[in-house]
Amino acid sequence: MAYILLLKRLYIVRGKSLTATKPTQAGSDMKRPWLRDKDGLRYHGLALSYGVFGYGGGLALMAASSVAANSVGVLLLAHAMVISAYLLHECAHNIVFVENADNARLGACLSWITGSCYARYEDLRRKHFRHHVERADVIGFDYRRRIIRYPALTKLVTALEWAYIPAVEILLHGSVILLPFVDDHYRPRRRRIFVILALRATLFTLLGLVSVKALLLYTVAYMLFLTVLRFMDANQHGYVLVETRDATPLPDAALRDREYEYCHTYSNLLSMRYPLLNLFTLNFAYHNAHHDRSTTPWYRLPALHKALYGDDTSQVLSFHDLIKAYHRFRVARAFHPDGAELKQHGDNGPDQVGIDGISFLIPV
Repeated sequence: MAYILLLKRLYIVRGKSLTATKPTQAGSDMKRPWLRDKDGLRYHGLALSYGVFGYGGGLALMAASSVAANSVGVLLLAHAMVISAYLLHECAHNIVFVENADNARLGACLSWITGSCYARYEDLRRKHFRHHVERADVIGFDYRRRIIRYPALTKLVTALEWAYIPAVEILLHGSVILLPFVDDHYRPRRRRIFVILALRATLFTLLGLVSVKALLLYTVAYMLFLTVLRFMDANQHGYVLVETRDATPLPDAALRDREYEYCHTYSNLLSMRYPLLNLFTLNFAYHNAHHDRSTTPWYRLPALHKALYGDDTSQVLSFHDLIKAYHRFRVARAFHPDGAELKQHGDNGPDQVGIDGISFLIPV
């Protein structure tokens, strides 16, 4: 559906024009672009095609009889969801299309691929915008303060995180479904949750009827997907974590200026020597550049990073160090109280604990 949507919204005349004709008040014709960037058809189209066909191809390979095909299918499906998630992030910044409504439609479609469709796309977008505008990680549900009330659950999360299973992310994605039934603040979401649960349960049942193995391997692919996203999120900011359900801006937001944003934002490049490897996460690793100019499309971020920072690596975190830190602090990070305790400007060593539960796919 997402792929068809993009094609429908591109008005292509003989394969050359990326504009549609719109009559003016005077009755004459004028050219109005559908895409925000002239190269968007090529690059966004490739990313979307990979996400959609990788998702379908991954499911097909997981249902095959070959173990090798199953393994490729798991990796392909997980990565297709990763690319779809970061393309959804592009939509949240209204980067793909000129019209915000078109970005919203595509983003909503992509939320089905990423499993974040239980919440409204606008809720995802609004939470992420607060992250940029107020320069804080604003959440409506802080599991850290609540989980300690349940020792058995705390032990379970600890054991799963020790085993590299993203229990915190699973818990928070599950909370999007559960909270409307236990918290009056989220009560208006109940109807949507019922409908989406019924639809997705039907789809997963059909998948299980075709191949139980594919259904089981889907859970493995989904956990890999969550692991990649949280690895990227965990150390990209040293922002304060604020729990609030008030939609008004935080009273101290004005104190966090652009300098604060830069000094508390990190670019966790997968590779500095081979920049093409950063396409694995759709260049999301160029995070300082993204925060400096948040409407820059993903395929222009490497050039922007170079133009802004040159050879300055004071805010670049080493992939090698982060892999070690991800392993070393995999349990501590799950209960780490505040991202503001990260290393400060110029001190980007291997001891960053990081923070969990701040994904842009979780609107609580």
